[in-house]
Amino acid sequence: MVQGSQKKIAAINDLTGYGRCALTVSMPVISHMKIQCCPVPTSILSNHTGYEEYFFDDYTGRLPAYLRMWKKLGLEFDGIMSGFLGSKEQIGIVEEFIRQFRKKNTIVVVDPVMGDHGKIAGTYTEEMCHEMRKLVSYADIITPNLTEACKLTDTPYRESGWKMAELFELTGKLRAMGPEKVVITGIPQGKFIANYMNQENEEPMLLRTCREGTERCGTGDLFASIIAADAVNGVSFVSSVRKASLFVKKCMIKSMEMGIDRKNGVCFEEILHLLKV
Repeated sequence: MVQGSQKKIAAINDLTGYGRCALTVSMPVISHMKIQCCPVPTSILSNHTGYEEYFFDDYTGRLPAYLRMWKKLGLEFDGIMSGFLGSKEQIGIVEEFIRQFRKKNTIVVVDPVMGDHGKIAGTYTEEMCHEMRKLVSYADIITPNLTEACKLTDTPYRESGWKMAELFELTGKLRAMGPEKVVITGIPQGKFIANYMNQENEEPMLLRTCREGTERCGTGDLFASIIAADAVNGVSFVSSVRKASLFVKKCMIKSMEMGIDRKNGVCFEEILHLLKV
């Protein structure tokens, strides 16, 4: 099939109508970065699970037929990115998708959304954690937070006090699983939030930005979407992490200025024009 010259990313995540997270973040951000975003919805929610009530429709049973049609049409992608996956079956479907659709130059980005602050999500089983380690092995780039990095490597978790040598060892273990590039996001350092990068043939680097406000949903999806789009566009990893970090910070500041409810994520739409391609 003739598909033209515009680059494409297959974005695998849930579709949440309200709350600014997952695909409702990835689609506009990746599109703004001049890449066609092709969604693969793993589930459909009325609003994210941080609200007391929500409608939820599991899309696992429909995914094989959805993806078979893409295969039948001969579709190809320059990038594949995955976010939250709700079951062992979904992780397996993503693995198979990568095996079937990955070409020589396809870049695979996995955001192993498993938990935060030392706690793994209640929906995640040990079997799913094992399967996520397998999925990570297919990735070129992974963007775990500190909790996820520790869980993936069986490293004891602590909230703060990480030395550079320890972060180097932790990211080294993650790279040994398969990814060429690793960034551990959201490392607390007093009034700062840090991201630690480790990539092949480059010196590891810690990038710090001032902490702004309280945590909001969707910031990880925003960060990973920028990383994936930049990778497909050929932007260096260090430049991309710096860009993503600073843009998330600007979105946090803007959301506070506008009095946006924390549950409604970050109002990136207001300043999306500031995100450079």
